[in-house]
Amino acid sequence: MALAVTSSNSISSSSFALSSSSNDIKVSQIGSFRLVDRAHVASTSLSQRRSLVRPLNAEPKRNDSVVPLAATLATPEVAEKVEGEEDFEQLAKELENASPLEIMDRALEKFGNDIAIAFSGAEDVALIEYAHLTGRPFRVFSLDTGRLNPETYRFFDEVEKHYGIRIEYMFPDAVEVQALVRSKGLFSFYEDGHQECCRVRKVRPLRRALKGLRAWITGQRKDQSPGTRSEIPVVQVDPVFEGLEGGVGSLVKWNPVANAKGNDIWNFLRTMGVPINSLHSQGYISIGCEPCTRPVLPGQHEREGRWWWEDAKAKECGLHKGNIKQEDAAVNGNGNGAGNASEAVADIFNSQNLVTLNRTGIENLARLDNRQEPWLVVLYAPWCQFCQAMEGSYVELADKLAGNGVKVGKFRADGDQKEYAKEKLQLGSFPTILFFPKHSSKLIKYPSEKRDVDSLMAFVDALR
Repeated sequence: MALAVTSSNSISSSSFALSSSSNDIKVSQIGSFRLVDRAHVASTSLSQRRSLVRPLNAEPKRNDSVVPLAATLATPEVAEKVEGEEDFEQLAKELENASPLEIMDRALEKFGNDIAIAFSGAEDVALIEYAHLTGRPFRVFSLDTGRLNPETYRFFDEVEKHYGIRIEYMFPDAVEVQALVRSKGLFSFYEDGHQECCRVRKVRPLRRALKGLRAWITGQRKDQSPGTRSEIPVVQVDPVFEGLEGGVGSLVKWNPVANAKGNDIWNFLRTMGVPINSLHSQGYISIGCEPCTRPVLPGQHEREGRWWWEDAKAKECGLHKGNIKQEDAAVNGNGNGAGNASEAVADIFNSQNLVTLNRTGIENLARLDNRQEPWLVVLYAPWCQFCQAMEGSYVELADKLAGNGVKVGKFRADGDQKEYAKEKLQLGSFPTILFFPKHSSKLIKYPSEKRDVDSLMAFVDALR
């Protein structure tokens, strides 16, 4: 995500003229969205310090710079701090059923010039449109990692011209990038994971930017990422980053589209005639850096186009670390269920024509060099949304192959079974599909990302 902040001071006078006339917009209904009265939420004292923060309800004069000098310094560990009176947990409950437009209006009203929209150059342009519809001045910032697609840079320019704003970009530290590339090369993330690169190019620049704000607005949605974003509130005290005043509770995070579905966002963009990134027309849905983003195929979850060589629960860059859901205390650091964490997740691929293999069963199947029938087996994790997305096609395939000389099975390969699956069954990420030939002990891994019935059937027919 490119991170930049657009100051309302940089908006042209003509833009402000438009904002002042947009009061007519605010009092009318826009599609299914309606603004509520701007009543202040009553103050409440809580024992939980992290829920307390003092909001800024006015719009004071401030320096045009998004990031003050102090924000360019290294950020120390968050220190315990208590100051403030706003209960944002209660506010989140009050706004749970509010429209994105209502939530955006409340955020801009409450924090004035000390809040900014984080814009990644994808469908989160909807946030800018919502802000524009409120008629209030707003700021936008974006993280330029130096590795974005050319289409994304052109899209930034188009958005600036469309809304009459200036996106203020945050860049990674040149010395840190130089050290990373010289020591590990340009594409080390393909070998040892993307977290280190994202930390240098995204997380640290974001941390510097947020030190100049009291609140920020993100485009996170609950349906975006499997197992990681399903409990995002519409507003919260940021659990990870610090704001302008420093310390715990010094930064508020707003997620206006947390409860919206991806289809709803796209319908809104089309209805309002909002400019979009041309990559979307090429099959891209979730868009990040060029080396780590690719189009998704039919039947794939939108997040599967990001860091595709890693597991579903590793598909976060660290910008929203505080919102990553842990399925249970037994979830390990890589986000892969272990121990009893799996018991709370309903199983998938349930069909009378599917054989459920346990560890002993899959070991025996792998050892056989003269099987009576060939087998097709999916290595899966029920919490993986990519596995969930292909459930229908895989069950349909099993029904079609029933009685046709091919056994279809499933093996749950997360948790305690994952290391075995990686070592012996070629597990790279979920789901992994394997074909066990009839007269050979060598298993064959399905090489394609296409998981529709016809593609899977073609794979089986070519080998059986």
